[in-house]
Parts: sequence; C-alpha cells; structure tokens
Amino acid sequence: MIKALFARLRQGYRTAPFPSPEPKLPPRYLGRPELRSPKLEKAAAACPYGAIAAGEAPSLDLGRCVFCGQCAAAAPEAVVFTRDYKLCASNRQALVISGRDLARAQALGARLRGLFGRSLRLRQVSAGGCGACEADCNVLGTLAFDMGRFGIQFVASPRHADGILVTGPVTKNMELALRKTYDAVSSPKVVIACGSCAIAGGPYAGHEECAGIPADIPVDLYLPGCPPHPLTILDGLLRLLGRIA
Repeated sequence: MIKALFARLRQGYRTAPFPSPEPKLPPRYLGRPELRSPKLEKAAAACPYGAIAAGEAPSLDLGRCVFCGQCAAAAPEAVVFTRDYKLCASNRQALVISGRDLARAQALGARLRGLFGRSLRLRQVSAGGCGACEADCNVLGTLAFDMGRFGIQFVASPRHADGILVTGPVTKNMELALRKTYDAVSSPKVVIACGSCAIAGGPYAGHEECAGIPADIPVDLYLPGCPPHPLTILDGLLRLLGRIA
C-alpha cells in the first residue's frame, strides 16, 4: 500500500488543464478545415461523402465531413486542415463554411444557463453508431479530461437527465427508442448531435435504413467530427453553458 501511495505522489496532478492553457494536439490531428481557394473542383472530386461543393458557391459542410483528409491531399492549395478542435455550432447552417471562419455555438439563454450552468446531466443515446463517438464521450469521464469538474456528467436514465447527446446515424430501429428517450427527459431540456453520423448521416447518408434525428426534436448543439475529439465535445458543452466564450 505504501508503494502505491508513493507512486501516486510521484505522478502528481494528471488532469489536463482546460480551457486554459490551450491544449497542444499532435501534428497528425485533423481539426477545422480552411478553404484557401474558391477553386474546389479537385477537392470536391476527392471527397467521398459530398461534403464539398464547387462552382459558383464553393463551400465545405462540416456536418458531412468525416475529416479523412482526402480533399487536402488532392488539392492542398485549396483545403488545409488546421489543429483547431473548436468545431461546435448552434445551428446546422453554421456548419457550412465558405471561408476560414466558423460561427461557433452560442450559449443557452439566461434562464437555461441558470438551470444547467453548474450542473448538467446528459443521457447518451447510441442510435446505431460504430462506437467511436461513444468512446470519445466515455473518455471524458476519465482522469485526463475529468468532465465532472465542470458539473457535467452522463447518467444512466433519461429521468435523471437534463438532455440527451445523440451519436450514430439514427437507424430506423433506433428512431422510436430515441424519441422515447427524448420524451422521458423533463422539460426544459437540451439536445446535442455528436458526430457526422448524428448530424448528417455520415457514411450512411441516404441509406434507406438511416432515419436521422427527427425534425421535431430540436437540436441545440452540433459537434462535427468522425469522431469528434474529446476536447471538441468538452469545448462545445462549455460554450453551450456559457462557461467559455
């Protein structure tokens, strides 16, 4: 036992500071893309999921993007992936970028911030996901990220939750389960779409078994990525609560 205590003392404080100082992500990390040229024909042809539009109104849809990097490899003069992990948005249209700027998520209104600002409980709904987004949500509870220090936790029951965080493309088999979970959360509540599958179907977009989040379930926060980095999720949650600007 004494050896374990000495080992713990040698390790010191292991939780990563956040949001300050700015975390350093590895060079291989593909974060927010920048469009540096309106000529996106090569990039659009290389994109496997139609996230890039060329022509008169060139744009890149972060909601459809799986961050594979093929567009940047095909047209490095037009698309560059930065290491910026701050990718959240308050509405779907804000994820369609035509330049270097991204309108990041706005905080909830004063009333909801008063309710959830210091204690937010979320029920995570895996609606047909591959497990990647779910894994990056789970890791937020570990020592390294310690989401609980901000008063945010995942709970086992929607009856104990203030909102839901949806991962996966929402298959038809999961559509009813998602709706029942949403209905079981008492109002007011928040809804978060996490990952390209939940936002736009990801690789499964257009498939007959891909239902997507029902239109009558309002989404308050979009977290793009395939999967979103844990810091992307944490940054979005804190912005939603007005904890960071």
